[in-house]
Formats: sequence, structure tokens, C-alpha cells
Amino acid sequence: MTHQYKVEGMTCGNCKKHVEESLASLSEVKSVEVNLAKGEAVIDLEKHLTDEELQKSLGSKYRITQKSDFEANKTDASVETKSKFQQLKPLFLIFFYLASASVLMHFSDFSIEGFMLDFMGLFFIVFSFFKFLDYKGFPDSFAMYDPVAKVFKPYGWVYPFIETALGLAFFFRFQLEIALILTILILGITSIGVTKSLFAKNSIKCACLGTALNLPMTEATFIENAIMLIMATSMLIMM
Repeated sequence: MTHQYKVEGMTCGNCKKHVEESLASLSEVKSVEVNLAKGEAVIDLEKHLTDEELQKSLGSKYRITQKSDFEANKTDASVETKSKFQQLKPLFLIFFYLASASVLMHFSDFSIEGFMLDFMGLFFIVFSFFKFLDYKGFPDSFAMYDPVAKVFKPYGWVYPFIETALGLAFFFRFQLEIALILTILILGITSIGVTKSLFAKNSIKCACLGTALNLPMTEATFIENAIMLIMATSMLIMM
């Protein structure tokens, strides 16, 4: 008997491998096929296993639910929206603190230019920090939607360093034109990948904060990049 399951918590190729190996280790499982992009698993069973029995083999990091049951739990749009907000709460909090810190840094002599430069500097420094928390797992997660990382894996390995360098450039006002152009280029490319993933309705985890936080790829991810792109473009025009 073959069943489809929703698997939550997978963020990279290592996660996919772990889920496949853990499920395949069960004697009742004949075969397992995991789709990382969709967050799904197709399991061929010799004998029926409950979701709880499958869950025990995976551990607490992942959550497996038979697909029909999972879809039935989605009762209405309001519940789904609330759940999405709760999942993205860390991202919203980080943006709030970044904006607040940027305002306080220019409290006595506020200027929109200074605010935007320091906001972008904080953005890149903080976001690169989270990527370094799981540096080994980030490239695989990033390659799931970034067009360049998909075809050139080393790009995922150097991306956190690029963000750190851009953050420092904005803080120290060093080579701002180059930093702004690079910001528009790399975030523009990523936004293309994010847009494609959203239209394809793929269940992908956002790697914007690395793999330390389990954030879903949603419209908020696109908005996050859009804010930075607008700021960078505005600053480049003003300069």
C-alpha cells in the first residue's frame, strides 16, 4: 500500500537524506521517495503504520502527517493566515528591531539617507550571522530557490561572506555605489527565484535567516527583498 505524507522541517539535502534513511529503516516500509521542494514523502508499506509510529523514527525535528489528514486540517483561510503570521513572527521581529536601531542611531540628527544606509548595513550583518549558525546546511537550502546557487553551488558557500562585506561597506560608507549595485544584483536574482517558487506553490523553507529558524517561503520573503531593493535603488538614484 502506498501513501503520501507531508513532511515538515526539511531545509536541505541532508534533511532529505535523514528522513529517507529513518523511514526506510522501518521493517514495514518497502520504499521511500522524498520530495524536498514540495515537503512530501511517498511511502510504500507492507503493513499499515500510524503517523505516530512513523514520527518516532524521525525524531522531534521533523513532523510527518498523512497528506489527506493534513489537508483536512486546513479548515479556513483565517486559520491558515494566523499560522503563517506565527511562523514568520521571528522575521517581523528582526525587521522591527533593525528599523528601531537605525532610527536610534540617527535620533539627534535624523536623515533618510543615513537611516537607509544603516538599515541595510544591519540587515546584511544580522542576516549573515544567522546563515553562519548552520554554515554547512545553508548552501543546500539556498540552492532550492536561488537561480545562481542552483547551477553554481560555490555561490551558496560564499554568499554569507558577501552579505557581511556589504553590511560593513554600508556601515563604513565604503564604495557605496559598488555596494548598492551589488545589492540590487544579488537580491534581484534571488527575488526572481522566490517569485518562481511562490507561483509554483512549492513548499520551500526560506534560507534568508539560514536554517537555524524554520521559516516558510511566503509573500513576506518577497516583500523583504523588495524593501531592500527599493532602498538600494533610491540611494543609487540620490547619489
